Amino acid sequence: MSEYKIPTQTRIGHVHLKVSDLQQSLDFYCGLLGFEKMLMYGDQAAFISAGGYHHHIGLNTWHSKGASPAPEYAPGLYHTAILYPERKDLAVALQRLIDAKYQITGASDHGVSEAIYLNDPDQNGVELYWDRPKEQWPVDPQGNIMMFTRRLDMEGLLGLLK
Repeated sequence: MSEYKIPTQTRIGHVHLKVSDLQQSLDFYCGLLGFEKMLMYGDQAAFISAGGYHHHIGLNTWHSKGASPAPEYAPGLYHTAILYPERKDLAVALQRLIDAKYQITGASDHGVSEAIYLNDPDQNGVELYWDRPKEQWPVDPQGNIMMFTRRLDMEGLLGLLK
């Protein structure tokens, strides 16, 4: 069999999460993070988006209403990564989390990106991040990307809001 490579224009269109309480998840994703509710399927599912797309995130209670979070040390989704267009947009998100006293579980500079980590109400991991311009990505002498994990300069990030 010949080696197949997925088309370079391919992208992840959306993620669909099982949640225990739909309203609690809507309060988090729409109320705190700012996604827009696009469609409700009764009281069992919601489709939310940024910028009017049909949906970036689906939320449903079809198999999970009232259930406990998935075990931390079991196979499954590690996190949903939400990519912000500009560094200042990430700063606004960080300030909203701080103002809401929402628990942040981590914050890292990866060289290619800056990221803030947290969990949604069902303990699903969420990464809020922005990518540096490609020409600023760290590379080795052969041109290979050299990602790393360092402390995020949160003060510098929040300084964009002054």
